[in-house]
Amino acid sequence: MRNAELEKLVLHMHVSPEDQLKQLKRGAAQIINEEELLAKLRLGRPLNVKLGVDPTAPDIHLGFTVALQKLRQFQDFGHRAVLIIGDFTAMIGDPSGRSATRPQLSHDQVMANAKTFQEQAFKILDREKTRTVFNGEWLEVMTFEEVIKLTSRVTMQQMLQREDFKTRIDKGAAVRLHEILYPIIQGWDSVQVKADVEIGGTDQLFNILVGRELQREESQPQQVVFLMPLLEGLDGEKKMSKSLGNYVGVSEPPHEMFGKLMSISDKLMARYYLLLLGEEMPAIHPMDAKKQLAFRIVERYHSGDTAQEALDDFNTRFSKRDIEHADLPMLTLNGGELDILSVAVAAYANAFQVTRSRSEVRRLIEQGSIQLRGEKITDPKATPEFHAGDVLRLDKTRAVRIA
Repeated sequence: MRNAELEKLVLHMHVSPEDQLKQLKRGAAQIINEEELLAKLRLGRPLNVKLGVDPTAPDIHLGFTVALQKLRQFQDFGHRAVLIIGDFTAMIGDPSGRSATRPQLSHDQVMANAKTFQEQAFKILDREKTRTVFNGEWLEVMTFEEVIKLTSRVTMQQMLQREDFKTRIDKGAAVRLHEILYPIIQGWDSVQVKADVEIGGTDQLFNILVGRELQREESQPQQVVFLMPLLEGLDGEKKMSKSLGNYVGVSEPPHEMFGKLMSISDKLMARYYLLLLGEEMPAIHPMDAKKQLAFRIVERYHSGDTAQEALDDFNTRFSKRDIEHADLPMLTLNGGELDILSVAVAAYANAFQVTRSRSEVRRLIEQGSIQLRGEKITDPKATPEFHAGDVLRLDKTRAVRIA
């Protein structure tokens, strides 16, 4: 451990409950409630702080790291991180915020995803101070009689109060019975690990409240609900999601990660600093602040050397304007006469995994943002000749080389 990290840890161990609360609630969306959390912090023992994750995909994006960062902060204050891998619940699929039933996964798929998920999660969490458990340990062994007794504690009226279910029913979309079981199962996890605090996104409020109720019925102290905001994606509007193509994956190549982060709006930077780094945005030029943000995130998930290489490459491509000699993503075109609008849309999607509508790209073209061989193209219907090695610049932070 580096000296700076050791000094930081020692300081954290001597922080008062009041100061812990003050620091912990920074960036939080909602805590139910602060008085309960302060009372628990005053107990003078490490709290069991739970974060449940369903490994429905092999990789995680920066949006998910918001909760992991908060769990690490609890760890640094000397509390016990309990990471629940939902090997059982992932086969059901969390209905929170969903407009349709999730596709069901096999146990083998879930366990394969869980392996890479843990590798990425422990880039943030202290592995030695994390209790990692799989909820299949207690859920797979339950008898049908035990399941019936557990579900009898919750009414159908309670389940149908959640907004995502109500919305689907109002629209005539199906709500499967196994989805209704999900909040009960998640709540039972809290009973099993005797959670003092459960961290989750704002879409987890209903599920975590069910856990509080089940703990009360089991005569356990009720967990504090600790909700973190859902991080907006690169588009600055919708939450970060792989399906929306507005994400930054923690396992992405350094140059790609750096470039994506440089594309976020200035308006979004303060939120990224707070939720991803736990800090206020520095009072420096926005471009410098953005480079610093991108550098530190690449450094966290890769290394200082690769972060420096990504920064140098970005400066070469955009700050120094020496784009012809930069290492750019390659774009393969499928022959024939191609209009600039279609090519640019394909470049965003194929080279950067960013979804841009044709109307959005049309505006970029008309504004003069799209350049081919250094020349602006302002007519969306233009069909220029593309040659191998040509550089197509899409915006201030993205460019591709024609294969």
